[in-house]
Amino acid sequence: TKAYRKSRGKELAVDSTFEFEKRRNRPVKYDRNLMGKTIMAMQRVQNIKERREERFHANRMKDAKAEKVSQARVEIEKHAELLAPAVAKREEVMQNVLDSARARIATRRVAKEKVVARGAGGEQKMEE
Repeated sequence: TKAYRKSRGKELAVDSTFEFEKRRNRPVKYDRNLMGKTIMAMQRVQNIKERREERFHANRMKDAKAEKVSQARVEIEKHAELLAPAVAKREEVMQNVLDSARARIATRRVAKEKVVARGAGGEQKMEE
């Protein structure tokens, strides 16, 4: 609930922008300029409120990232045996990728040498 979240410090509980949201029971004669200024002020207050909420959330989550990393490390240390086959498989996959890349490079080199040999052979015929 809202009360629980505010009491635990999970939501911004005290902020001067909340004062603007209070209901005011004074009827005011319509004035176009006053209405325009009021709307502009409402937008400005909303922007300020959003920035403060973002800052509040960022400050709360600052420590959470380090905690999350430490929990992940503990989890990895607990279940390292599950990762060992994945690491072995990864090394095998990387070796296959390297082998296929070397094969492609070799075939390109052979094709290039054939093209160069054809070009050199054609020039010799023209010289004769």
